[in-house]
Amino acid sequence: METEKLFYQDAYLCETTAKVVECRKGKRGYEIVLDRTCFYPEGGGQPGDHGTLNGIPVVDTREKDGLVLHDTKEPIEVGTEVKAVIDWDRRFDLTQQHSGEHMVSGVVHRIYGYDNVGFHMGADMVTIDFSGELTEQQLRDVEQEVNERIWLDSPVKCWYPSPEELGEIPYRSKKELTGKVRIVEFPGADICACCGTHVAHTGEIGLVKILSVEKFHSGVRVEMLSGRRALQYLTAVQDQNRQISQLLSAKVLETAKAVKNLSTELENKRQQVTAMENAQFAALAQQYRDKGNVCIKVDGLTADGVRRAAIAVQETCGGRAAIFSGNEESGYKYAVGDPQGDLRVWVKEFNGALHGRGGGKPGFVQGSAAAKWDEIVAFMSK
Repeated sequence: METEKLFYQDAYLCETTAKVVECRKGKRGYEIVLDRTCFYPEGGGQPGDHGTLNGIPVVDTREKDGLVLHDTKEPIEVGTEVKAVIDWDRRFDLTQQHSGEHMVSGVVHRIYGYDNVGFHMGADMVTIDFSGELTEQQLRDVEQEVNERIWLDSPVKCWYPSPEELGEIPYRSKKELTGKVRIVEFPGADICACCGTHVAHTGEIGLVKILSVEKFHSGVRVEMLSGRRALQYLTAVQDQNRQISQLLSAKVLETAKAVKNLSTELENKRQQVTAMENAQFAALAQQYRDKGNVCIKVDGLTADGVRRAAIAVQETCGGRAAIFSGNEESGYKYAVGDPQGDLRVWVKEFNGALHGRGGGKPGFVQGSAAAKWDEIVAFMSK
């Protein structure tokens, strides 16, 4: 016996009546088998449907040996007639993602000859792994062609060709197929063997948005979204960009330019601050010339500023130069230099005594300490 799969007869069937033919205990609760179902089971990269059986939640759907297993937390007695209702919003979202993936994979295969060697349809993101490398510009071109074909609203064809017909069809497949093969065709974009659910017309996908591409094994991994998810993503990006435009007093389509200008301005300010600090550190070095071992607290320095101050002072003091910056609430950053010494044992003792973290080279160490200033001074006076 096999479950009658109504979703292959009508992918838009949201509910039906069916009879329970088996109810067995499973790892996830109970596995309900119906004589027929509109629930699509996990397969072809597409997650299984969720929904209800007589109001009892179905948390997943799988297929095993021709039987569709509906996972529930409650048992349903064999022979019971149930009303099976799928979560249509979720199903249609997955259908949009799956259909969009087909069109992208098909266009990439036609233009560049690369295979889809991995496909994951997550709750938030869809990823495709291709067997060859693609640039961002190439994927923009793919995205443009895919969307142009989506907007043609062409009918999508699903059918089971005879073995003779199958041999004449140039369909995509990672392996040679035998037996009953289901072919799905998106006109001008893809012909592929697939068991999933698909839109009836390409226009129902709405749009496809390719979000990123990164090197993956010998090819690339592409992140993409289709339909409602793509619209939600673009809406979120628009909201973020509008907030940025308001903060920068820039036009919405000129935020990148405004950020670049701000970055240049900040870099100029940073260079000015660095120059002022360098002058301060030079004066500090002169102040402590030939003083031997010194311990100095300088307010308001970054970790890099502490490092540069220590380097400047160690050149003139003739001993160990220790620079600290911070306060007792947040702790102190430190940098200690001694060109003639080895500070590795010393820094371990310092960190152990003053709740510090850090290390470095024999002649130079840096880090932070959660201690009071008088405790630091007492340790440095040893």
